[in-house]
This record gives sequence, C-alpha cells and structure tokens, in this order.
Amino acid sequence: MATRRWQALLFNALRFEAGWLLCVVGGSWVAAVAGSSLLAWHLWRCAKPGEWRFITGFSLLGLVIDGGLQLLGGFDFNNQTLVLGLLPLWLWMLWPLFATLAFHSLAWLWRYPLLAALCGAVSGPLSYYGGALLAGVSLAPWLLSTHALIWAALCGGISHFYRVQ
Repeated sequence: MATRRWQALLFNALRFEAGWLLCVVGGSWVAAVAGSSLLAWHLWRCAKPGEWRFITGFSLLGLVIDGGLQLLGGFDFNNQTLVLGLLPLWLWMLWPLFATLAFHSLAWLWRYPLLAALCGAVSGPLSYYGGALLAGVSLAPWLLSTHALIWAALCGGISHFYRVQ
C-alpha cells in the first residue's frame, strides 16, 4: 500500500512538471489543451473532496498577483496574446497546475512552515526565471526578488491553512 501511495505522489509531481514544461514551451494553445486536460484528469481521478475550491481560489489569486505585477511592468511578454489584457494563458495555467500539488506531493512540506516559506522563496523565482528564458519573456530587475517574497508568503500561508484543516 505504501508503494502505491509513493507512486501516486511521484505521478502527481511528474504530471505538474510535464504540465509546466508544456505550458512554458508550448505557449497558450498548448496550455489550453494540455493544462486543461491535466487539470481535468487530476480533478476526476486524484482530487480530494473540496480540493477544487482550493484550486479555483489559488488560480484566481494567481491572476491577481501576476496580473498586478504585469500592470506594474514586471513582465514583457513581447506581443503574446494576454488573457483579460493581463497574462498569457500559459503563465496563468501554471497556478492551477501548482495547486494540484498542495494536498498531494507537497502535503508533507506544510508541516514545516519555515521550510515551506524557504522552499517557496527559492523555487518560485527559479520557476519564473526558467520559464522566462524558455518562453522569451523579459523580467523587470525587481521581479524575482518580489516573487521570492510572494512565494515565501504563499507557501507559508498554505502551511498555516493546511495545519488548520
């Protein structure tokens, strides 16, 4: 039984990584198809009761955060089509895909709030940096340090939310 659980957690993490790569490299059309398919599969086969609410809320939060940073001049998407004039679909799709990790392959992390915040502060900006390089997006000099603070707060917040559950 434990082996099956580890396989499910590994598959969850690999599904996210594949989705991240498809969205970043493939662009918005690929994100619309692949991201939506991966999300639908997760909700159908893996999601815990009520998890869809977390995914929806986190996705909307991502639109507000990255959309706000876009309005402040944090991103230059070089003529890519923007959803609601804010973000390309491929970038926004990364938020619900990340949210699929919260109650599965990252669940262990939320027991350690400081570690969660540290991991967020490091991995969040690295993800944006790598994505920007692959997608041809220019980032403002202040954006990665801002994302370090944002993702530290987000992961710390998820840790608090998860422990309250």
